Amino acid sequence: MERVDGWWYEARVVILILGGTSEARALAAALVDRGDDVLSSLAGRVGDPALPAGRVRVGGFGGIAGLTSFLIENRVEAVIDATHPFAAEISANAAAATAATGSPLIRLVRPSWRGRPESGAWTWVDSVGAVLDVAPDAARPFLTTGRQSLAVFLPWADRGVVARVVDPPELDVPPAWTILRSRGPYALAGERDLMRRHAVDLLVTKDSGGTLTEAKLAAAADLGIPIVVVARPPSAAGLATVADVLAALHP
Repeated sequence: MERVDGWWYEARVVILILGGTSEARALAAALVDRGDDVLSSLAGRVGDPALPAGRVRVGGFGGIAGLTSFLIENRVEAVIDATHPFAAEISANAAAATAATGSPLIRLVRPSWRGRPESGAWTWVDSVGAVLDVAPDAARPFLTTGRQSLAVFLPWADRGVVARVVDPPELDVPPAWTILRSRGPYALAGERDLMRRHAVDLLVTKDSGGTLTEAKLAAAADLGIPIVVVARPPSAAGLATVADVLAALHP
């Protein structure tokens, strides 16, 4: 028991998971199973998200100051950042807020695709915008970089762009484009069929890593389609990082 302002409370360790990924859901389930008090926070950018076990909140915190206040007011004892590898803003905010409160922070991030033997044959760029500079001749590019990046590719309005997204785009897409709405995981045979059917001549993706969407890489290689990969943003300096749920459970 813990005495606070004259009242007695049951002392419980509150773990905040910054989630939205399959790894975050697996981690939440494992922590709940072992009896931890878990709160998962989702950004709310995806409609009808898969919800994790335990308590869930949806929405932003209001920057570093808002997240710092949240950690204090909710007596959060530890934070696990299991957001998408490209969720750079919330990851940076988590690093700053936990530094201010002294709360432990672990980054759970799926392994990069850079470790694949064939990754040296891909064209790597540092930003989505840089894709336009390295693929000037693509006539039927297959974009798998998410709906929030589609505006960057509007200079390709006259090309037969095929873009795969989870939720509807937030902009009016050019008439020449084809929008495919689906959510992974994807199988190799299906990815090959999709690329053949749409006569894809370039695959554009982010280094999301993991296994849920990696079949597109093998499919493109099988069909001789060049691949452009947007590299991940760097992690905060000195941040403890693990690559799987088991390591996050026993850091």
